[in-house]
Amino acid sequence: MSEKEHKVSRRQFLTYTLTGVGGFMAAGMLMPMARFAIDPALKAGAASDWVAVCDLSELTEEPQLFPFTFKQEDAWYTSEVTQNAYVMLQGDEVVALSPTCTHLGCQVAFGTNDQHPDRFYCPCHFGMFDKQGINIQGTPPTRPLDAFEVQVEDGKVYLGSIYQRTEGGA
Repeated sequence: MSEKEHKVSRRQFLTYTLTGVGGFMAAGMLMPMARFAIDPALKAGAASDWVAVCDLSELTEEPQLFPFTFKQEDAWYTSEVTQNAYVMLQGDEVVALSPTCTHLGCQVAFGTNDQHPDRFYCPCHFGMFDKQGINIQGTPPTRPLDAFEVQVEDGKVYLGSIYQRTEGGA
């Protein structure tokens, strides 16, 4: 093969050069966006911090509301956040439920409805959950109250990440 058969024309050279520069610039713009989109998924698997909420000796089979505080980091800003959890004993197991209604996010309270004193009641849309946090059929919530990971060490109850429970509370 001769050298003439392998020559690149000016037009081909310009096409290759502009395609390469355009691809490099597109990659430079897309990489930060891809990193921004993927970053939360990478952090989701990180270990959660455990927060001491109460002593095991304080718990009964009736749900009790316990406030707790933890540090939250949002980008460059660190703040103290206060949340609540209903913590109770169910047999030998410690269960911690979120007080946030799964219908529209209002705060539920235990034992405040005179007609159903043994249930969690949401005053916003009259949602109800039984003592285990399972949604009552015929009321607006379509799934149980969310729960916290629970760990008991040295007589103290620690709460971790919150998670969604499926029907039946598992």
